Amino acid sequence: MTAERTTDAGPAGRRAAVSEAAGPAAAGYRWPAEWEPHAATWLSWPHNAETWPGDRLARVRLTFAAIARALQAHERVCINVADEAMEADARRCLAAAGVDAERGISFLRNPSDDAWLRDCGPIFVVRERPGARERALLDFRFDAWGGKYPPWDRDDALPRRLAAALQLPRFESALVLEGGSIDGNGRGTALVTESCLLHPNRGRGRTRETLERALAELLGVRCALWLGGGIEGDDTDGHVDDVARFVDANTVVAAIEPDRADRNHAPLADNLRRLRGMRDAEGKPLSVVTLPMPPRLEADGVRLPASYANFYLANGVALVPTFGAASDARALAVLRELLPGRDVIGIECTDLVYGLGAIHCVTQQEPAA
Repeated sequence: MTAERTTDAGPAGRRAAVSEAAGPAAAGYRWPAEWEPHAATWLSWPHNAETWPGDRLARVRLTFAAIARALQAHERVCINVADEAMEADARRCLAAAGVDAERGISFLRNPSDDAWLRDCGPIFVVRERPGARERALLDFRFDAWGGKYPPWDRDDALPRRLAAALQLPRFESALVLEGGSIDGNGRGTALVTESCLLHPNRGRGRTRETLERALAELLGVRCALWLGGGIEGDDTDGHVDDVARFVDANTVVAAIEPDRADRNHAPLADNLRRLRGMRDAEGKPLSVVTLPMPPRLEADGVRLPASYANFYLANGVALVPTFGAASDARALAVLRELLPGRDVIGIECTDLVYGLGAIHCVTQQEPAA
């Protein structure tokens, strides 16, 4: 697979491109794990009233403010906004949530179609040099999860715009790939699902072999662990960040649903069975820990993809979606045991998940330089 390496210099986005046929991995870059040190967390301020109709949009903005408040003490928060008016709205919401927008909060004029930055934004890679750590961005194609929600051109342009703003090299790929569809341990092992990565709506002719080759060339993935599918209500065709996540180099948390009558029981049980028989890139068996699912959550008679696995790991903190259920406490307890030394904070996400995503879906980490 050929990846184009483009360097955007300065606000005008002047580009110099060279061909790197083997991709970033051959140039020494690797995809760091989410728990490695961050320079910042990126968000796109929510504004799409079709995603969150009625008064839900206002409530979701307060959820974003809660996310920013929880992150502010740990790392810089960078928020994409379309214009001055959107920035002013964001500042009002942040102030109402007790967030000082002048302390560790940055606003950038990067218009978006929606707020799901995990999927449309860049994936950062790093390479170690003597005395320095170099960073670059991977720019995959984004088509709103198989063309489901037009328009998506502004979302698809975000990696290019962020590369220009950060003055970082950008590797451009023709592959359609969303950040929530892959989860890595920083050492060459990645979790993926067949239902999403092999779906023909992301491009016909996709096979395990072609996807594994692309992940190797672009992200340095030496071992792709294929799970089956995702959860009911997930419009992404089964993103892995709702079903299984690495919490360290060898430990995976896997969502389970014990109720056999629930439509999530069978696919999650299949994923758990697969994980228990898998080994990482070093040949070691995975340590698998189960994570409960919240009770069924619906809106307008449609099931929502609520999952505790959609957490986000930042510097010294883990943000975990909660849904006002008894299972919230059990999920938080599991993650606190697995993440010693990290502040595990529950963020109420009932309004956020109405838009069919949660905390991991709206965040993207920028690794430390």
